[in-house]
Amino acid sequence: QVQLVESGGGLVQPGGSLRLSCAASGFTASSFAMGWFRQAPGNEREFVAAISWSGASRYYGDSVKGRLTISRDNAKSTVYLQMNSLKPEDTAVYYCAANRGTAAASQTWGAMDYWGKGTLVTISS
Repeated sequence: QVQLVESGGGLVQPGGSLRLSCAASGFTASSFAMGWFRQAPGNEREFVAAISWSGASRYYGDSVKGRLTISRDNAKSTVYLQMNSLKPEDTAVYYCAANRGTAAASQTWGAMDYWGKGTLVTISS
């Protein structure tokens, strides 16, 4: 049974940091590109970051470049999203996803094969 389980969300003040984790099981996650997407109320799902199976290639959405960092530990089948300098506009449900294809292709939510259920991140004072 394929599972992607996100954790690490919560309430943080503006300027703060969070680290999200995504634990994969039920498939060979080390062979998949992985990505993070987010969706705020009333908005479409937005690409945040993607990483190739090896970790050598990484892509970021324009609104998060320089503040968020994606990484992975294939031995643990886990992908991370380190979030720094958080802003109220980062408030959203963050979803982890897996793609049999490339990290470049993982910038499009329609290309992803598996999805987690999401974790809520709220940035507020």
